[in-house]
This record gives sequence, C-alpha cells and structure tokens, in this order.
Amino acid sequence: MIKDAIAKWHAYVDSNDTSGLDELLAEDVVFHSPVVHTPQEGKAITTMYLMGANQVLGQHDFTYVREVMSGDNAVLEFTAEIDGIIINGVDMIRVNDEGKIVDFKVMIRPLKAVNLLHQKMGEALQQFAGK
Repeated sequence: MIKDAIAKWHAYVDSNDTSGLDELLAEDVVFHSPVVHTPQEGKAITTMYLMGANQVLGQHDFTYVREVMSGDNAVLEFTAEIDGIIINGVDMIRVNDEGKIVDFKVMIRPLKAVNLLHQKMGEALQQFAGK
C-alpha cells in the first residue's frame, strides 16, 4: 500500500498537478511543518502547504535522494538549493488502509535552510490564501 501511495506522490511532485493531491490525501490528514508549532489538520490546509512547498522547492533542483518504506510508513530524504543554500530534509509519510496519506511531517536542516524556507513558504502561503 505504501509503495503505491509513494508512486502517486512522486507523480504529483513531478507534474505539480494539484488535482493529484485530492486523490492522495485523506480528509483527516495532519501536516507537521518544520516551522509551525501546531499540527495543521485537514485536507484543505495540508493541500495548501504541500502546494506551497512544491512551488518553493520544486523550482530549485529538488531531488529525492533516499527512500525507506515499511508497513504504512515512508521516509523520503530530499535535497534542494535556494539562493546558494543547500537544503536537506525528509518527508515522513503515513497512509491509512485505503492508501491515502493521513500524516505528513517535514523536517529540514541546516538552520539557514529552515529560516530561508520559513520566509519563502510564508510568501507562497500568502499567495494561495489571497486566491
């Protein structure tokens, strides 16, 4: 089940077709941001965060470099470079019995990258909120 969900996730990242997120995310999905203290609950807010992340990171040599999958969980390590800062992070994804993502946690390093993404994601989320 996790392998199918991750294959769909990769298809979304590669295409940036936001309709793919509707099929991928459970209604009660929870998103854990590397810079926001409280978990973000629900499909609408998670969709907005993931679209923002794809917009910010997807244009900057974003590459998944390692994947570990077990049971209903996957950890996907990625790299990107924005404004000369190398970003290293992981997406931790859990799916339900239907293969829909119910938990999505992002962790980023180093601190310069966290601060840069905080700024860039804030800008992207303001754009989406204004639409």
